[in-house]
Amino acid sequence: MKCSRCAKCCHETRMLLSKRDIERLENKGFKREEFAVKLPSGFYQLRNVNGACYFLRGRLCSVYEDRPEGCRYYPLVLSNDGKRCIRDDFCPNSYMVSRRELKETCPKLKKLYREIVQSRFLS
Repeated sequence: MKCSRCAKCCHETRMLLSKRDIERLENKGFKREEFAVKLPSGFYQLRNVNGACYFLRGRLCSVYEDRPEGCRYYPLVLSNDGKRCIRDDFCPNSYMVSRRELKETCPKLKKLYREIVQSRFLS
């Protein structure tokens, strides 16, 4: 799917971060406490500043090459029960995601979610 760069997905984001996401961004010189929020559940989530992702500049991601893995798969997300991959209709272009893309991305998305769950209490 081609992104239209509307940045709608970057506003009030609730993107969870994996340990690898956090390490990759820290290795780029960012401090965890600046870009992430630790939730009571133990998960880390991208921090919102003034209603938008910490890394959003204008309508572009300032860490695009190093962005979190979940951002790379968006608008594909897991259903609330974590069993199915679905298109997030919040994205105006989600209808453009093909069945092939959905089929190819779903195993990666499920693997990412397992990694996030397994590492949520690690510092």
